[in-house]
Amino acid sequence: MTDLPSSAAVVVVGGGIVGCSTAYHLAAMGIGEVLLLERDKLTSGSTWHAAGLVGQLRTNANITRLLGYSVELYDRLEAETGQATGWKRNGGLRLACNADRWTEVKRQATTAHSFGLEMHLLSPAEALALWPLMQVDDVVGAAFLPTDGQANPSDIAMALARGARAQGARIVEDVAVTDFVVEEGRIRAVETDQGRVACGKLVLACGQWTRQLAARMGVNVPLVSVQHQYLITEPIAGVTPDLPTLRDPDRLTYFKEEVGGLVMGGYEPNPIPWALDGVPERFAHQLLDEDWDHFEPMMELAMGRVPALAEAGIKQLINGPESFTPDGNFILGEAPEVQDVFVGAGFNAFGIAAGGGAGMALAEWVGRGAPPFDLWAVDIRRFGAAHRDTDWVRTRTLEAYAKHYTMAWPQEEMATGRPLRRSPLYDRLEGAGAVFGEKLGWERANWFAGPGEDASDRYGFGRQNWFAAVGREHRAAREAAALFDQSSFAKFELAGPDAEAALSWLCANDVTKPTGSLTYTQLLNERGGIECDLTVARLRTDRFYIVTGTGFATHDRDWIKRHIPTGMRVQLTDVTGAHAVLSLFGPRARDVLQGLTRADLGNSAFPFGTVQEIGIAGCPVRALRVTYVGELGWELHVPVEFALTLFKALRGSGRSHGLVLAGYRAIESLRLEKAYRAWGSDIGPDHTPLMAGLGWAVKLKKAIPFLGRDTLLAQRQESLPRLLAGFMVADPAVVLLGRETIYRNGERAGWLSSAGWGYTIEKNLGLGYVRNETGVDRAYVLDGMYELEVAGERVPAEVFLDPPYDPKNARVRA
Repeated sequence: MTDLPSSAAVVVVGGGIVGCSTAYHLAAMGIGEVLLLERDKLTSGSTWHAAGLVGQLRTNANITRLLGYSVELYDRLEAETGQATGWKRNGGLRLACNADRWTEVKRQATTAHSFGLEMHLLSPAEALALWPLMQVDDVVGAAFLPTDGQANPSDIAMALARGARAQGARIVEDVAVTDFVVEEGRIRAVETDQGRVACGKLVLACGQWTRQLAARMGVNVPLVSVQHQYLITEPIAGVTPDLPTLRDPDRLTYFKEEVGGLVMGGYEPNPIPWALDGVPERFAHQLLDEDWDHFEPMMELAMGRVPALAEAGIKQLINGPESFTPDGNFILGEAPEVQDVFVGAGFNAFGIAAGGGAGMALAEWVGRGAPPFDLWAVDIRRFGAAHRDTDWVRTRTLEAYAKHYTMAWPQEEMATGRPLRRSPLYDRLEGAGAVFGEKLGWERANWFAGPGEDASDRYGFGRQNWFAAVGREHRAAREAAALFDQSSFAKFELAGPDAEAALSWLCANDVTKPTGSLTYTQLLNERGGIECDLTVARLRTDRFYIVTGTGFATHDRDWIKRHIPTGMRVQLTDVTGAHAVLSLFGPRARDVLQGLTRADLGNSAFPFGTVQEIGIAGCPVRALRVTYVGELGWELHVPVEFALTLFKALRGSGRSHGLVLAGYRAIESLRLEKAYRAWGSDIGPDHTPLMAGLGWAVKLKKAIPFLGRDTLLAQRQESLPRLLAGFMVADPAVVLLGRETIYRNGERAGWLSSAGWGYTIEKNLGLGYVRNETGVDRAYVLDGMYELEVAGERVPAEVFLDPPYDPKNARVRA
């Protein structure tokens, strides 16, 4: 028995690398007593059998930054703690063995340059010089990241634990957490097999045990266990300590040096799940049985690259289960279900690479109430109701695992576990040629195939097979009318005597307007960063209707709920499933709609930025006069039981006006021509409205307090570090996808946050922040000469701050 303290400021559950890193960083912050509890011994879960490769580059800038912090921490950790770590910066090599993979690698190199990460493109001969044991007959090219490396996972974790203890954290092994005490939606204590420990905050970093442990208090952590195998060889002649790590995605394999031999593993296309009925509570320092039959295809692929493997002695085949997630990203952040409960889990076999940075970010989140920077890509609130079913999570996770080394095609959709959530119009859209994508479980029409066209996605790095079809939909929205099913929008109602006061505090724009008003607004954090981007419709004096993006349902509901001032008499209700949404946009939209309703749709009777309850073909419709495509139109919110009737009526009326069905890929091209921002790419918690060019939507001129106001007032008096701008590339042979590097007067100045093709202006379009630590303003942006790096090549670009398309006067910049 261990003499546990009766309380701690923070309890961390789990003694793997993430738990130890979190305790280390919490202790360094000095926020009070930090207690780490481990059921068995430190590293005994999955850390001890991790392969230990540390790569940094990801498709998200801040996740790359997080992994870069891990490298910086590992550089100093051994000297700081006196504990050996096995860390070395021996670099990482990535191979490309066909034209598409080479394009992918070149685009990855551009992404690295965008994020400030050193990455070099190499010829096959240059790659061979770095890794002499491999054969390169099929290699087209390679990329080398000199700051990548490898570590001994257990030693790294032990060094972090030693550092945590040295700074005052207490680490107790052989204590099992059995339950939790939650009162009024907040964590109060943990129950252990040795007594209760009261706590102010709780961190769950329990690896593959996190889902079932968190479920005891109603917290959903979407991860499952998957078997992952790698072998360790005896020493091989020619393997040197400075041999870089090697990733060979076309052969699905990876390699690293290990005591003169090699570690070789991979990501097979037919992964095997583990613990279908729950992870055993006691599984410390254990492995699964070797499965040579399953590993043999990987071995054959690897021997084709490294022939010496055929003669090498095998020390061991490791079969260690690890936690994986439905989208291949790990899970961080405060659980939306219970306040002051934080999660760090589901690291998809790159927990060693992420461990240092993830612990730092979690500590910041716990100690300061917010992450150090925007971590939406790994935020636990990116999940929703679909992710509560373990079987569905497992099905999708196995697909994500199998795609770990397959080609990362632009706009690729996942295929498994579908369809799950469907609008009432799904069958009609499918019959009309819809090709669906999926977001938060919702099926959404991405585009519509015409007669004789293949109604499926065919992926590539050039213009993909839906390019012409999306162009048809785009032009219909610009020239006639287009109908979009946007029933997946997340929708909430905020009601109560204090509803106006609550929203007035939350919203950066002014919502204290008459009933029937519609307000586009951001919700900001204390730093002025954009946490939500949504519309608010005032239905009554004490009732508001809030509409936000499909994928942000959990996040935005959680943000609103947590930041309503204490004591206010309001109730927030999720009404997403109650309303279908048909969005009708285009210069003929009023003509299509007017024949179906007695309501006056003229500008004076139904102006932009208003909402009215009207009847359309017998259906009670909440009509929002708003647009995200830059054309006349309405979002028509209707009870789901009326959706089909409304849909049929609109299509019937629209036949004589050129109405077409359109999908989300057309919305993307349309909004880019208007330079409308998208949360999660162009705007987010790191960017204020002033940086994003959205100052016009902020009530700074009014004496109305709101969250983030003080920061914006101060920022208005200073130079901005970045400003969102648009870029056009005229060459149709160039394909912009996002993350292309922005060069201003020959100097790196940022990257594209989103990009696509503008069918009206007939140019490539992208949005991205122009950055300069000494200050950026409108003149600075427009005075520069710009290029974009696309797959390693620089192309000239034209900058703009005003949208290239303006329907008010049909102005198009050519």
